[in-house]
Amino acid sequence: MANLTIYVNKGSIDDEILASGVDFLEFSSGNDKLIFTAGSPEVDDGADAPTQQELISAGIVLTGSEIIVSDYLVQDTSANLLYSLSLMGNTTNRYVLAFDFDDLTASEPVLEVWDDSNLDSFDGDMLGAGTPSQSFIKGITTTYAAPASNWTGTNMAGSGSGYFLYLNDQNGALTAADTLYANIKVIIPASQTVGFSANPVFVVKWLSNG
Repeated sequence: MANLTIYVNKGSIDDEILASGVDFLEFSSGNDKLIFTAGSPEVDDGADAPTQQELISAGIVLTGSEIIVSDYLVQDTSANLLYSLSLMGNTTNRYVLAFDFDDLTASEPVLEVWDDSNLDSFDGDMLGAGTPSQSFIKGITTTYAAPASNWTGTNMAGSGSGYFLYLNDQNGALTAADTLYANIKVIIPASQTVGFSANPVFVVKWLSNG
C-alpha cells in the first residue's frame, strides 16, 4: 500500500527533492499550513507562527483591480516558525510542492481543494462561492515540465471534472514509487470588493493496491 509524504520547497533552488542544495520541508498534514498574504514583519520569513490578529493585519488590501498574490509562506507548526516560499506562485518554477509516494498506486493521485476537512463543500468566496470556475486558487501539475510564464493552470474547487489536478499529468496510476510535483497561486479578481478570511483544505486522493 502506497504511503504519501508531502514536501514544500522553502529554498531558492528549483530542483527535484534529492538534488544537492535544495531545501524541502516535510509538510505535516493537518498541522502545518500554507499562508497567502500581503506580508508584514509579523508574517514573514523566520517569524513565529502568527496570531489571528497578525494574519488580519497582513491581509491583502482589495484595490478594485485583479491581484496576483505574490507572498506565500508555510507555517512549520512543530518549530513555531514561518518560512517564505519564494518559488511558489506566478512563477516558472517546477519543484515547489512535492508528493512523494513510496510504492505504486491503483489510480492516479489527484490534488483537490475544499472549504474544510469535511471535503463536501466549495461554497466559500475563495473557491468561487459554489462556482468552481471562479475559484481564486489556481494549480498546475509540474511533474514533467516547468510551467510557462504567467501560466493559466486549473481553477481548483471540489472534485468536479476540470477543477482538480492530476498529479501524474493524466498519465495514470504510478507503477512504482515516484515523486510528483505541482505549483499553485492565488489570483483575486477585480470583482471581489468585500474582504474575507478563508482556510481552504488541500487533499490528495488515490487508490492503493491492497
